[in-house]
Amino acid sequence: QVQLVESGGGLVQAGGSLRLSCVGSDHSPGNNGIDSMGWFRQAPGKEQEFVGIFRRAENTGHYADSVQGRFTMARDSSKNTLYLQMDNLKPEDTAAYICFGDQDGMRYWGRGTQVTVSS
Repeated sequence: QVQLVESGGGLVQAGGSLRLSCVGSDHSPGNNGIDSMGWFRQAPGKEQEFVGIFRRAENTGHYADSVQGRFTMARDSSKNTLYLQMDNLKPEDTAAYICFGDQDGMRYWGRGTQVTVSS
C-alpha cells in the first residue's frame, strides 16, 4: 500500500515558476520503495493529461511534448519523493497536478495540487 501527498501548487503569472513535491509512503510488507513515479494533470472540462514519468531504474524522466524543455523532474529515492520543477509556465498549464506511483504492478494516486497560471 502506497500513499502519495502532493504540495507546492499555487497561483503564478505566465512566465513564472513553481516546484511541486510528491512524497510517497510505502506501507507494503517488504517496503521495497516505489518504482516509477510521475505526474498527470487535469484541467476543468478536459481529460486527464500525462505530464511525465520518472523511472527509478533509469534515474531519468520522460516528458509529454507539451512540457518538454520547461518541466524537469528529480527524485530522491531514499525519501520516495518526486519533484516537478515547472518553468516558463503558461496559462494552458493551469490544472490540478496529480502524482502517481507504481509498485508491484499497482498504480497509486495522490489527491492533487492546484496550479493556476494567470495571463
